[in-house]
Amino acid sequence: MNNTDYQHYFKSVLNMVHPIAPYNEPDYMNYCRLNWFRQQRWLKNGILNNELVSLLNDIDEPQKWIYITEPWCADAAHTLPFTLKLAEGNPFISLDIQLRDSPPFTIEKYLTGNSRSIPKLIIRDADERELFVWGSRPEQCQRLYERLKIKETQYGQRHIEIQNWYNKDAGRSFQLEILKTMRTVLADSLLK
Repeated sequence: MNNTDYQHYFKSVLNMVHPIAPYNEPDYMNYCRLNWFRQQRWLKNGILNNELVSLLNDIDEPQKWIYITEPWCADAAHTLPFTLKLAEGNPFISLDIQLRDSPPFTIEKYLTGNSRSIPKLIIRDADERELFVWGSRPEQCQRLYERLKIKETQYGQRHIEIQNWYNKDAGRSFQLEILKTMRTVLADSLLK
């Protein structure tokens, strides 16, 4: 689905009178509400990396970006807005937002170990060749998560610390990881 469809879907989840699973659980609905506001904040105030924008503007062949998420995904609330803004900048980039728990179940091809961790960003060329896959968190954030897990930090506190990391980072790490990988992808394509 495109961004407009995804935003409508997200709002429909928030407005359900009789929520369906997993949104019938209060925690999931609370995550969705928080994620809606986080996402809107980054869409409005998120600053794009100029070097990455410039690099993406140089893409002159079609690319398909697939972003797998769900409204309850807190990590996606901090990376999807930047993905949207980056993809909008070049007409050669099409973005398809897919739900993890609905067809076509693309996530099954992109497991993290045995986990269906999201978000995932898959970038393919016009011939559907995979250029690279990113997800589910920026590397520094993932290291923080693993340290907190090893220390057996309670889930609520772990969630707060991860969200504080995202707020302080303000999308920089995600964009730098995309920039680094995209440089390699584009350099490799020039060699072919």
